[in-house]
Amino acid sequence: MTDDGGVPTAGGGGLPRRRRPPSRDRVTPGAPRVVELVGTDVRPLRERKPPWFKVPIPGGPRYRELTQMIRAEQLHTVCQEAACPNVGECWERGTATFMILGDTCTRRCGFCNVKSGKPTWNDPLEPARVARSIARMGLRHAVITSVDRDDLPDKGAAVWAATIRQVRRQAPRCKVEVLTPDFQGRAAPLELVVGERPDVFNHNVEVVPRLYPVARRGSRWERSLDVLRRAKQLAGAELVTKSGLMVGLGETHDELVAAFADLRAHGVQVLTVGQYLRPSEQHLPVVRYWHPDEFTALEEAAYALGFEHVAAGPLVRSSYHADEHVRQQERGEGPLAERPT
Repeated sequence: MTDDGGVPTAGGGGLPRRRRPPSRDRVTPGAPRVVELVGTDVRPLRERKPPWFKVPIPGGPRYRELTQMIRAEQLHTVCQEAACPNVGECWERGTATFMILGDTCTRRCGFCNVKSGKPTWNDPLEPARVARSIARMGLRHAVITSVDRDDLPDKGAAVWAATIRQVRRQAPRCKVEVLTPDFQGRAAPLELVVGERPDVFNHNVEVVPRLYPVARRGSRWERSLDVLRRAKQLAGAELVTKSGLMVGLGETHDELVAAFADLRAHGVQVLTVGQYLRPSEQHLPVVRYWHPDEFTALEEAAYALGFEHVAAGPLVRSSYHADEHVRQQERGEGPLAERPT
C-alpha cells in the first residue's frame, strides 16, 4: 500500500517505510493548519495591488553607489535578500540593513524570502568588513540583522558581538541597532550580544500568536516576548527595545492590539507594523491588503498603550527609517551622509 504521497509503506513483513524528502515549500511542510488559520479566501499571487503600494523602481546614483560598495565587500543585506519594497528609497537615503552570518537560514518561516537550508561556512572577517562599509557610508544609524543559525553552538552570538565591537571601533559615532533571532531562548547568546551595548535591540514577533504555527514554525510567541523582556532587563534604560509585526495573513484589529499590549507589557518601546507581501507561490498567501486608514488606527491604538515611537503603514518594514526611531546626536560623516535627512 502507499501513504498519501504515493510512497510504498511497510505492510506485514515488507520493507520498512521510506521517508519522503522534506518539501522546500514554506507553506506545506508540517502545516495542515494553514487552511484552518489562514482560510481559503486569499489574494492571488499575480494581481494588481492597491495604488498605495506603488514605489519608484530603484536605480538612482546613491543606490548604484551603495550596491557597488556592498558587492565589493561581498556582504549581504536584508534589503536584497528579503526583497524589501523600500530598497530604492532607503539606499538613496544612504541607509541599509546588513545581514551577517551568511545568506542561508536554518529555519523556514512561511513568509520569509531569505534562502533556507544548511549553512556551509562562516567568514571570520565579516564583522570587520561590515563595520568598514558602515564607516565608508558615513551612517549615523546602522541596522544589523542575521539569519537564524540554530546549527551553531552559540547560535551565532560571537559573530554578533564581534560585529558590534568592530562598528564601535571603525564608526564610533554611529548608533547600532541589532535585529536578532531568538537564539532558541538561550540565555548566554543573548547576554553576549546585549553585553556589547547596542543602542537598539530589535526582535520581531512578526505575526499575532494565533498564526505562529504556520508563519513562524520553530519559534514561539512566549519565547520572543521573553527575549525582549530579558534584553531590557540586562541593559536597563540605556537600551531601546523594539519589535515589529506584519498584517495581511488573516489577523484582526483586536488580535493586533492584544499583541501590542503583550509587547508593551514586556517593556518594548518602539513598534513597527507593515503589510505582508507574498514573495512567491511557495510562501503563505495574502488574505487581504490593509488600507492606510487601518494602519492609522493601529498606530493610534499602539500610542494609547504607551509606545514611545510607532511606525505603521503598508510599506513600513522593521528597519524603515530606523534612524528616526531613536534620538540621534550625530549627523554622520562620509559621502552618503551629506544627503539631507
